Amino acid sequence: MTRDADPAPKALPIKLDSTSNGEFAPVPLPAAARHARALALDAISGSARQLAMPRRRYLQSMLGAAATLSAFNQAFAAAGQRGGHYELAAEARFEHAAAKEAIGGADDEFIFDVQLHHVNPRGAWRAKASPNAFRGMPNSNCGKADHIECFSADALLKDVFHDSDTAMGVLSHVPGGADTNPLDFEAAGATRLAANALDGSERLLLHGRCMPTLPGELDGMDAQVEGARGRISAFKTYTQFGPRDGAEGFFLDDERFGAPFIERARKLGVHNIAVHKGLAFGQRGYQYSSSRDLGPAAKRHPDINFLVYHSGFDTSRNEGPYDQKADYGVDALIRSVREAGNPANVYAELGSTWRFLMRDPDQAAHLLGKLLLDFGEDRILWGTDSIWYGSPQDQIQAFRAFQISSEFQQRFGYPALTPAIKRKIFGLNATKVYGLDTIQLRRKLGKDRVQKSRLDYLNDPNPSFETYGPRTRREFFAFRAVSGDGP
Repeated sequence: MTRDADPAPKALPIKLDSTSNGEFAPVPLPAAARHARALALDAISGSARQLAMPRRRYLQSMLGAAATLSAFNQAFAAAGQRGGHYELAAEARFEHAAAKEAIGGADDEFIFDVQLHHVNPRGAWRAKASPNAFRGMPNSNCGKADHIECFSADALLKDVFHDSDTAMGVLSHVPGGADTNPLDFEAAGATRLAANALDGSERLLLHGRCMPTLPGELDGMDAQVEGARGRISAFKTYTQFGPRDGAEGFFLDDERFGAPFIERARKLGVHNIAVHKGLAFGQRGYQYSSSRDLGPAAKRHPDINFLVYHSGFDTSRNEGPYDQKADYGVDALIRSVREAGNPANVYAELGSTWRFLMRDPDQAAHLLGKLLLDFGEDRILWGTDSIWYGSPQDQIQAFRAFQISSEFQQRFGYPALTPAIKRKIFGLNATKVYGLDTIQLRRKLGKDRVQKSRLDYLNDPNPSFETYGPRTRREFFAFRAVSGDGP
């Protein structure tokens, strides 16, 4: 098969589908999103024919992404959604210059993805997992002799650093104990080393992991810092996580689990806490998905940065104007921070949240608008939850083009998504959180071996446009069964 042949005739360069990151049950596409997909498929085929270009080559160019976003606009407008849209010229699906202006990115853009994941095919977790773990996932048929290799570090490095404009990232963790987590700490450290250049620049930072409701986890934080020689950029935790025969979760402001966890991180010199909020695993421990503890914890620990992964977003609740009575969802995070006096050490992260809301521009406009009003443009972080969604390039291109409508700006007081705001969200905010010098980073990363290999790859790119995570409830429950003591 030649590179111009199209192995996936229904693939879109900007993906709208029901894929989950494995932390929430897949949500079927609404009618407007299904219509958007159908229009995009027709637009791509028609535009490629008009340009006498093979369909796959058209998909690989910015033209395919521009045609897709234009079709999304048409479908969402027909459905009466007026809160947001993808801003690009009508000719962008035919002219490279117009497409580049809308979704190509500025020269001074620096994309720093603070939420990346992969699986360790040779980890201890496999001893307890079914031989068919991950077998039902869409990407498990990638052609590897061991299907778990389809979700390996190599897949992450290709999808993120070759097939997207991501410059830097943070390798994070999924919930699970030390012997059941599909990405153990040692393997994560090896991936960081593989991505980092030989000349001393860094492409990947590393999270430590801690589930304080499990025995030995607090002491395990010391071992992680020692093993990483102090190169732990944050500790990641899941407040919903607990053993089935014990605590079902915890809050960051409680004395039994939350406070000791934060104090141990401080003692180890780690002043960033990344906490999963929202995206409920299910009803068990659901109350701990609420962000009601973030304000009190941040006020109590002003020297600790709290990075709220997913911004507390809950797929079961529609995003609208701020509701001051909300106990869950993004509004619960905003409420908690407001009631604590708006401490400046709380940051909202967009992994899975933005990807989910690409299907619904009204909700996307409300969520981004509310975060900008309450957190400001300096405390929103870019994350994509890749590789569960495949390459993050589609999320990047869609965010570059997205704009909150003038109607919503006037009705709700939301600010416009200016290029300057997007640059901050895409990466500049995260560099400040992690104490990095953007000027030095650009200088090093522009000439390291990862950049050189990417330039070689782009001479003959081969993106898959595939997603990795579960797209159906059956796949979701098969994924969740990997961790026997999970929630």
